Amino acid sequence: MLLLLGRILSFLFGANTYANADDTFVAPSGDAIEADALTFKMKQLSSMSATGFEQACSDLLARDGFRRPKRVGGAGDLGVDITARDDDDRLLIVQCKQYQSPVGSGHVQKFNGTARPHHGADLPIMIALNGFTQPAIDFAHHQLILMGRPELKRWAHAEHLYDVLGIQSTTH
Repeated sequence: MLLLLGRILSFLFGANTYANADDTFVAPSGDAIEADALTFKMKQLSSMSATGFEQACSDLLARDGFRRPKRVGGAGDLGVDITARDDDDRLLIVQCKQYQSPVGSGHVQKFNGTARPHHGADLPIMIALNGFTQPAIDFAHHQLILMGRPELKRWAHAEHLYDVLGIQSTTH
């Protein structure tokens, strides 16, 4: 009963929720990074629920200064898990895949079919915890931005998203 009450209060007061208590952020120890910067270990990202993983990515966008990051994923989301805007007013549409194996071409093609035409994405980004198959990478070339495990690790460890992905910005 107390656990249920705690969850209800946590929901009502807007606490960020991931899969469980072990999914909290880790403050980095390096001197080059702000002591209060939000970071995650890959093991934490791997053990989160799908919703928790999406929320963690949304929180990382907020850490990097993106405006109005919002987790909107769920059944019928038409390929959008997170939306946000950068300082150049570009719309990021993010699809998060926490699969145990690399994401295949079919998922990438489906995201491609909705990100720009349906959602109006300026920057369609697909994040895959365990990377992408070669056919998926080949398909996405010049159409979508793919973020696999190595890039996700750098981002989760406090490097700015645009630095990880090589995206130019007038304000970053």
